[in-house]
Amino acid sequence: MNDYSQVAAAQLDELESTADDDLWNAVLDACDLALNYPAEAQKRSTAVMTDGGEVVLRLPVVGFPPYKVFWSQARARPRVEAVFPHP
Repeated sequence: MNDYSQVAAAQLDELESTADDDLWNAVLDACDLALNYPAEAQKRSTAVMTDGGEVVLRLPVVGFPPYKVFWSQARARPRVEAVFPHP
């Protein structure tokens, strides 16, 4: 199973090389929450609908607004779809 979309993997690669350690660790914590504790992550997330009509959950990165982790549960297991600043 692929826990990250290609978009998210590219965004995470970029963040790993450009973000400070605190932001990077907070992003990883949010991804871990979404992937390993989806029920808890869902409580902390808001739902958004993509232009294609798919529902994606938006999880704030603690301490680093406006960064969000966008993730889904539509597959056999949760998957991180994207990570970027979003209001």
